[in-house]
This record gives sequence, C-alpha cells and structure tokens, in this order.
Amino acid sequence: MLEKIKETADFIKNIIQETPDFAVVLGSGLGKLQNEVEPIHVLEYKDIPNFPQTTVVGHTGKLIYGILEGKKVLMMSGRFHYYEGHSMETVTFPIRVFHLLGITNLILSNACGGVNPAYKIADIVILKDHINMMPEHPLRGKNIDELGPRFVDMSEPYNKKMIAVAEQVASNQNINIHQGIYVALQGPTFETPAEYGMIKAIGGDMVGMSTVPEVIVAKHMGMDVFCMSVITDLGGPDIAFAVSHEEVLNAANKAMPNVITVVKGLIKNYQ
Repeated sequence: MLEKIKETADFIKNIIQETPDFAVVLGSGLGKLQNEVEPIHVLEYKDIPNFPQTTVVGHTGKLIYGILEGKKVLMMSGRFHYYEGHSMETVTFPIRVFHLLGITNLILSNACGGVNPAYKIADIVILKDHINMMPEHPLRGKNIDELGPRFVDMSEPYNKKMIAVAEQVASNQNINIHQGIYVALQGPTFETPAEYGMIKAIGGDMVGMSTVPEVIVAKHMGMDVFCMSVITDLGGPDIAFAVSHEEVLNAANKAMPNVITVVKGLIKNYQ
C-alpha cells in the first residue's frame, strides 16, 4: 500500500514540481469551483498510476493543479465512495498521496441531508465534529508507522482556526452559515424517516455518505482539516418525501456561488 502511495505521489510531484498550499476535494455537484482555478496542470484520474476511477454523476474525475487566490492548490474534482464498492484504502488513497506531496492543509466539501430543523435546502454548514457510523474504519489493520501513529487523537477533527476564518469570510459577505455535526453512513440509499430520527437523537445535524474516512486519515497524518457541507435535502421522522440524486445536484448548484466565495476567502486569508 505504502509503495503505491509513494509511486503516485512521485508521479504527481514530477509533474507539478512544487508543494501545494492546499488540497481541495469537491463533493457531489460542487465541481464548478474548479473553474475558479488558474490551471497549470490537469490530470485525468485514468492517467495517474494507482488512482481509482469515480463512477458517480457530479464527480468528473480530474486532478487540477493551479493558482487560486494567489495560493497553490491541488483540487480533486470527484471523490471515491465506500458505497461504490471501493475499500477504505481506496477511498482514502488520494489523501495519503496529498500528505506525501507535502500538503498540510485539506479542504473537503460534500452534499448531505439536513436533520437540524434550522437548516434549509442550499444552506452551508461548516463541520465542527462528526459521528462515524460507517461499518469499516479506514485505519483498521496494520498501522503504517511512516504515515502516523497507531492511535489517533480526534479531539479537534476540524481545525478551529480555519473554521474561524471561513466564518469571518461568510459574515463579511452576508452569507448565512451554520456549524454542525455530520453523521457518516455508508449509503447508497438515502435515509428512512426513522433513520433520520435516530440521527437527530444521537446529536447529528446532517447526514452523508463520505468525508469522515478522509478526515480520519488526514488527522492520522497530522493535516489541518476544514469541511463544508451543502444541505441538499431535508429529512426527519415526520418528513417523508422522495429524494433523487438529481435534486441533490440541483441544490448543490444553487449553493455554488456562496461555496465559491467561502472557499476562496478561506484560501486567501488562512495562514
């Protein structure tokens, strides 16, 4: 596993020839952020050694290196999900590659279902914590000591300074933004009303099918992590209406201007 990570990192390093300031992972329907980057190199996943392929609509499958707000960014347009049949090693593989490229700051995004009654569709929520309910842990098995310790502190999974900068950016631009707790389930089914009720009961504000494995692996390697969710559907024990992936993508598209503003502001102002 480690040899594959090193091989992929060396391949990318030989192309970009620099250490990016940030890695950014774009979630479902949030790919328009890549248009804000002044591209220097664009790599198709299929052309990168050992890189898996994404199969989900809304995930384009490109790694973009370029300049955003004066900073060097490596942007991943299309992530890998456990529900696609990938192993946790595969789901988190790019994050480990980012670490070997020398990247210390990771920005994640996702589309998710809102459980908190204060949330509306297309609202933006900054993750302040999460609850991991996926059936497999990404660090299960023999520890890769070269990447990080056997036991990982998770008392601050999301970097408080990055959260503060993003909130200030949103406030300056009059963007309504929340903080919340994200619950990770494996998918691919959307949640039942009873499951939404359970998520609310255990303290969750929103629920999705990604992100948390990437966060855990990033923290294992000492990276600073920020994540922002777009609420693309609403659920609860008394809410029962059909949800489609198309509706998720439409809601994400509606939120895109605010997502772009906050991410660009965070990249510009975070030191």
